[in-house]
Amino acid sequence: MTVFLVDDEASVRKAVGRLLRSEGFEVAPFGSSEEFLNAHDPDAPGCLLLDMSMPGLDGLGLQKALTERGSVLPIIFLTGRADVPMCAQAMKRGAADFLTKPVNDMELIASIRRALEQDRIARKGREHFDEIHRRIATLTPREHEVLDHIVTGQLNKQIAADLGIVEKTIKVHRGRVMEKMRVTSVAELVRLVDEAKS
Repeated sequence: MTVFLVDDEASVRKAVGRLLRSEGFEVAPFGSSEEFLNAHDPDAPGCLLLDMSMPGLDGLGLQKALTERGSVLPIIFLTGRADVPMCAQAMKRGAADFLTKPVNDMELIASIRRALEQDRIARKGREHFDEIHRRIATLTPREHEVLDHIVTGQLNKQIAADLGIVEKTIKVHRGRVMEKMRVTSVAELVRLVDEAKS
């Protein structure tokens, strides 16, 4: 996991980068928001350590741009002055933390560890979500229909009546749905479908 460091001050990038590397973190420094946006891979795990006030696109502007791109990279803001309205806006938009320069080393490291853990958990959740959707995508249109009826608690004969096909065929479809979804019980199937919707 990488700590992406965006700050227009070279001295800050150097000092913070040295500190983080000494703690075993992988660091990718950038001198501007634009430079970071051009190089950033949204699939790269990590967190963003972001200066609030910079020429061009400032910290809040970069946060907004990342949100518009669908990024969920945790952001820790660094600011030279404690600006309460700015802090409130950043937190409302989902910032992981907001620290004032000069930042306490141990506080910064603890904040980065929390942000990296937040990213790890979020990525694991997204992988699980994507896997459920991949399984659902393997179902035929008829299997989709049967799935929709199963999760509402209908029995095979009720599904057969609703779809106008024989119960024996429903049993076959039901078996294929369970197999493709990799579940052994209706309860497990319902849980996966619920997770796919959340």
